[in-house]
Amino acid sequence: MSILRHTLTGAIALGVVAATTPALAFPDKPIEFVIPFGAGGGADIEGRLLAKEMSKVLGVPVTPVNRTGGGGAVAYTHTKNAKPDGHTVVWNSTSVLTSTNLGNTDFLYDALDHVGRVEFQPQPFAVRADAPWKDFGEFVTACKAAPGTLKVANAGTGSSTHTAAVMLMNAVGCKVIHLPKGIKGRNKSVLNGEANAMIAPLTGAVNLTKAGKLRLLVMPTDTRSSIFPDVPTAKELGYNVSLDLFRGLSVPPNTPNEIKKILADAMAKAANSEAFLDLAKKKGFTVAPLGHEAFSKLLAEENVKVRAIFASAGLLPTK
Repeated sequence: MSILRHTLTGAIALGVVAATTPALAFPDKPIEFVIPFGAGGGADIEGRLLAKEMSKVLGVPVTPVNRTGGGGAVAYTHTKNAKPDGHTVVWNSTSVLTSTNLGNTDFLYDALDHVGRVEFQPQPFAVRADAPWKDFGEFVTACKAAPGTLKVANAGTGSSTHTAAVMLMNAVGCKVIHLPKGIKGRNKSVLNGEANAMIAPLTGAVNLTKAGKLRLLVMPTDTRSSIFPDVPTAKELGYNVSLDLFRGLSVPPNTPNEIKKILADAMAKAANSEAFLDLAKKKGFTVAPLGHEAFSKLLAEENVKVRAIFASAGLLPTK
């Protein structure tokens, strides 16, 4: 039995909820859980586990479907055009800001309705473990001594990792070559020496760092990571920059508020499940659910930040 139907059964018997009848059956069929990126990556692993835990809460299958392309644009467009009945949700991330501001869609982030945030994580600046730079200051010195020669890999032009790299390099006054290598290629390019450094979500760097293959020099975030407490934040080093990767849920525009509330409740319960919290501890992301209002405020603030970074790099589309 769906959550909303169960909650309102008594009221229906009293005949006092006729105005909300269209939503009574929610959810009355499987929910498509759209993942914007491919199988096996951090977004996919987290999303599939969250969907599994949400299924337990909602009592219907929450089915992960990978819809890749355009840095998230394919998934967001699919969701925007879906029926606003709560049975299509998209596992958003900072890509909902980057892909839309790049012009990969004909709409901006606020064309979707946003259910809430699930987690956030820093995006560390990493080099190969045997690189000559033992700390971020040494990398900056080398960069300034040979501007335009050091290469910093990212997941793709305009991706959250590219955005963070541009922001960080702007702050320190370093001119580097930004290499868009894809998620798997980003890590590989640092390990094989093609790139000198990279920025990655913490979940994309944690295993290689623990294995002694990468060294994390700095994190452009507000507080140190509990997984790598010895790595300083950029702010500690005197650079006032911070751009975390977030993940959460969005739905088609005009989805009824009562349905969004049910999804938000299921999202928060799933995020705080033992299985999801265990994954967070292992991978280093912070489970911190936000509801619609708080998440919408955060999105607006981060969107201003992303647009400013894109403008500095000439990435905003011309009208």
